Amino acid sequence: MLKETIKNFVSRLFSSPARGPERFSRDKHGIDRRNVSRHAIKVCEVLHQEGYDAYIVGGAVRDLIVGLEPKDFDVATNATPEQIRPLFRRARIIGRRFQLVHVVFGQEIIETSTFRANAAGDEDTDEHGRILRDNLFGTQEEDAARRDFTLNALYYDPIKEEVIDYHGGVQDLKKRVVRMIGDPEKRYREDPVRMLRALRFAAKLNATIDPATLAPITRMAGLIEHVPASRLFDETLKLLTCGHAMDCLRQLQSVGLHKGLLPLMDVIFKEEGGEQFVELALARTDARVRAGKTVSPSFLFAALLWRLVDKRWQAICAGGEHPAQGLLLAADSVVEEQTRKLSIQRRYQADMREIWFMQARFERVNTKAIWRMLEQPRFRAAVDFLQLRAEAREVDSVMAQWWMDLANADDAQRAEMIEAYQASSPSKAATGKRRRSRRRPAGRRAGAAEA
Repeated sequence: MLKETIKNFVSRLFSSPARGPERFSRDKHGIDRRNVSRHAIKVCEVLHQEGYDAYIVGGAVRDLIVGLEPKDFDVATNATPEQIRPLFRRARIIGRRFQLVHVVFGQEIIETSTFRANAAGDEDTDEHGRILRDNLFGTQEEDAARRDFTLNALYYDPIKEEVIDYHGGVQDLKKRVVRMIGDPEKRYREDPVRMLRALRFAAKLNATIDPATLAPITRMAGLIEHVPASRLFDETLKLLTCGHAMDCLRQLQSVGLHKGLLPLMDVIFKEEGGEQFVELALARTDARVRAGKTVSPSFLFAALLWRLVDKRWQAICAGGEHPAQGLLLAADSVVEEQTRKLSIQRRYQADMREIWFMQARFERVNTKAIWRMLEQPRFRAAVDFLQLRAEAREVDSVMAQWWMDLANADDAQRAEMIEAYQASSPSKAATGKRRRSRRRPAGRRAGAAEA
């Protein structure tokens, strides 16, 4: 603790003084307090009552100023994690690289961090300069200098309804410019994920990236490979679910970052119809994001990789392999190749395979198998995927619509549809004595859409 205090003092003593902050009142920043999480406000109020400073920070402030709805709310304070935790009934300290506190209110978590001090130069880093551990606490001015982009270094005081800006972030937001605080090359080495964040903010805000911020990315793109797989997956998912997924993909390709995340994109886009299929899938994803609906990572990655799976499937079957086994082999090879770069979690891989495997069953199915398919957890997601393939003219749209109607029907309607299907397709029915379609009890409906 003494060592940390000395480091903090030396850091403040020799750091260059930051310019005084600009303060924006409500009529200047335009944030409506009613759009701010009441739980985030509560955290700030409790900390204020205990004599600490506390502000809503980062992306929430950025989004509120430009008129977007924030996904979450973070708080920054001069209280340490050990001082924050006892003030709330449900709070826990997390993190190794940066210690912070999660304050839990039902389904909402308010991430509460302590102001960080300026880098002292002896942080725990890897051989590439990426900071591994840093829990040196400081002042609000130092904390602002430690943040990545000017548009994220904004502090909103919900009590005074005032925005505090140390680095011209409000002005950059008005100009729609993504600008790094400090030397971009050094900041990218500290955390290579900042390169992905720069592209995401530019796409999300319809902004341009400051030339000095953009210039180092192409030559430093390889640093992405040294980021932990779990964090890389999370950041990639944020890119693809920001509401402007195709723009993000094109920007990743333009600077070479996709090679460390989605190395198969170049191959997929060269396939006939490959780029069109991805555009259709991502357009659906964007529409769901903008409508405030959830997006399934399994469905998203299944769509991104489908064209390559489909091509390999056809090639394997042309060699005489059974269609079901051929699809299994094709899926395994594509997933294995992709996960060498971006580690897709196993639970998502399992769901992707289930979505893919059902595609073969939709076209070759008997009435008994239809009931079994309806009970599959990923049935609705697979039907949505079939609809996407129909839109891309891969499969018959009438057949795809029949499955969608079946997914939307209740149990009685499903029984009637399946009986009609059996009557109209005797060659697809089970041989021998005709069996009555079984009615499934209520409650065994397929899951909600996950497209």
